[in-house]
Amino acid sequence: MKKIIGLIVFVAVVIGGYFIWREMQKTESTDDAEIDGNVVAISARVAGHVSEVLVEDGQTVKKGDVLVKLDPKDFEIAIERAKADLNNELANLQTSRNDVPLTTATTSSTLNGARSTRQDAAEAINYAEQQQSVAQARLSLAQANVKVAEANATKAAQDVERYKALVAKDEISKQQYDQAVAAAEAAKATVDAQKAAVVEAQHGVSAAAVAVEQARAKLGHAEAEVQTAMTGPQQVTISQSEVAVAQAKVAQRQADLDQALLNLQYTTITAPIDGIVGKKNINPGQNVAVGQQMMAIVPLDDLWVTANFKETQLKEMRVGQKVKLSVDAYGRDYNGTVESIAGASGAKFSLLPPENATGNYVKVVQRIPVRIAFDPGQNSDHLLRPGMSVVPSVRVR
Repeated sequence: MKKIIGLIVFVAVVIGGYFIWREMQKTESTDDAEIDGNVVAISARVAGHVSEVLVEDGQTVKKGDVLVKLDPKDFEIAIERAKADLNNELANLQTSRNDVPLTTATTSSTLNGARSTRQDAAEAINYAEQQQSVAQARLSLAQANVKVAEANATKAAQDVERYKALVAKDEISKQQYDQAVAAAEAAKATVDAQKAAVVEAQHGVSAAAVAVEQARAKLGHAEAEVQTAMTGPQQVTISQSEVAVAQAKVAQRQADLDQALLNLQYTTITAPIDGIVGKKNINPGQNVAVGQQMMAIVPLDDLWVTANFKETQLKEMRVGQKVKLSVDAYGRDYNGTVESIAGASGAKFSLLPPENATGNYVKVVQRIPVRIAFDPGQNSDHLLRPGMSVVPSVRVR
């Protein structure tokens, strides 16, 4: 009877062991695993003097909570300076904009005036040249009249001489002689008058020549004014370019002001996420530089497990398989899911990857990082911390 009972117990143990062995073949586990999380480094975006530190190591913070304050005085002064520079450039822009229509109107008016002056000068030249021709004709006529008068005076003088001899012989009357003498005197007076007319005509010709030269000089001046006024479009273009330059300077000063306002905001450093403060190394009174790390925040809502499985364990492991996670710290199990399998072994991601091209190759089983996500609600009590040891068991069958 005892042998039968012993045999039954033995068979039961064997069967139980077999089922346990089969169940173990359905899972892959490793003790080379730990909890991971994103540790967010908090650093300064501007250099400044620390006036307040409002958190301590291990303190729980919410997104938007103030962590550190820098002295804002220098940044407030920078804002006032940027505002003054912006107002100055805005005034310059307004002046440049006002210059455009003024330059347009001025150049248009100047061009019209110069063209009108040029037309008047051309007409004045035509009139002066006509007057010069008339004066020249008068001079020629006066000179011809002088020659005629001189001829008449010579004839009259000759008649007087001839009549003088005839009067002495009583061949003509005294009256005829007197008439000849009077005619000679009149002819001489006519010569003098015609010579005076020649002088007057010469003055008229000179005056007409001067008028022509003055009109031509006026025309030359008008032509120069027209050429100058023709540069009006270029002047307008220059004024418009000055407006564009002023607009660019305004935009630059506005950007400087925006940056100064941002820098003032950066003096108040807030928590970017919910989490626990750690690695605090900043105190009031210190000066911080841009990018200097002041503390870290560990979020507890976004944790996962990084498990380094042997490559021989990955044969049937797939994304989406369920995992039982045993956390050493609390002696309790959590549920998870295989989220991804790394693209290379951990050795390949190391600072100095192993080099096996020496000829003395020794085959070593490699480990591949597998990322395992906690199922929703598994860490609602926020007991888990990055770095804790975990034993994951992946159900592969």
